[in-house]
Amino acid sequence: MKRRHFLATAGAGLAAGAVAKPAIAQSNPEIRWRLTSGFPKSLDTIYGGADFLAKYVSEATEGKFQIQPFSAGEIVGTFQAADAVSSGTVEMAHTAAYYYVGKDPTFAAAAAVPFTLNARQLNAWQYHGGGIGLVNDFMAKHNLYALPGGNTGTQMGGWFRKEIKTVQDLQGLKMRIAGIAGQVMAKLGVIPQQVAGGDIYPSLERGTIDAAEWIGPYDDEKLGFQKVAPYYYYPGFWEGGLTLHFLFNKEKWESLPKHYKAIVESAAMAANQDMLAKYDAKNPAALRSLVGAGAQLRPFSQEILDAAYKATNEVYAEISAQNADFKKLIDSLRAFRNEEYLWFQVAEYAFDTYMIRARTRG
Repeated sequence: MKRRHFLATAGAGLAAGAVAKPAIAQSNPEIRWRLTSGFPKSLDTIYGGADFLAKYVSEATEGKFQIQPFSAGEIVGTFQAADAVSSGTVEMAHTAAYYYVGKDPTFAAAAAVPFTLNARQLNAWQYHGGGIGLVNDFMAKHNLYALPGGNTGTQMGGWFRKEIKTVQDLQGLKMRIAGIAGQVMAKLGVIPQQVAGGDIYPSLERGTIDAAEWIGPYDDEKLGFQKVAPYYYYPGFWEGGLTLHFLFNKEKWESLPKHYKAIVESAAMAANQDMLAKYDAKNPAALRSLVGAGAQLRPFSQEILDAAYKATNEVYAEISAQNADFKKLIDSLRAFRNEEYLWFQVAEYAFDTYMIRARTRG
């Protein structure tokens, strides 16, 4: 009797297991997506955001949801990534939205525009100031859904073949800088140039361009700019904090199971924080190395910053008069900026200013 009871119980358990497994499989469907990055693999920190998210999602779903990253050019080029996602050629991208400013300047406002927010402030605006919702109100018009997926922190102001002290020194200067930042610099007499990352060094070496902005010490050192344009200016006032985005095809995003969306959202947030932490950790040694190799650090003069700030407000007014989507985002960013600096000047700025002076005392 005991043997028969054991077999009956075991059989019932096996039957229950046979029912349970398909239920688990249905709740975690197998999904395979492709991600096109806006960056080459050689830029491990900024490209690395895509690898970080793919690994996180795979591990959290026990390999059921696989995202395969491809570097820029393997499927489509950097400037075609948004269109590739929108059309469904690939399911998602990891890129800087301002690469698509030619389609609409609002893309730039979602990523980084002059004199707005630093990285921490951007995260506050996005996660707790309605920024993600505002960005996606716009992205939906392009069949896209966007999540923050990395930040470089405040970038450098670029590499110059000659010293720049006044606004007059900028007249006729050919500079690799694009988008809204390029429009601002054009008001100061600069001739903006579109140059792909891999072509910047030879363009500076040949004198085809006189200056170029890239990212910051860790990435810039890889390209050796100090050999051909020794003057390294700061700050990059056009990118107080560049938000990278994971862009998703809107229909593909909406088709994901709810818990898969939650996993991707968590992965994107983690990738966003991880990238900023990496840049903050790696930039000091790279800056020291660049100076040791001959880079001449120079701050932009107060005259240049004031002129650029004035020109920026003019550009914002001009674009806002013609583009309601841009106006909505830039008005939100500027209002949030003013409130944030009310707080930052009290605690953050005071603490950082003291510590910068005190650090030499040990």
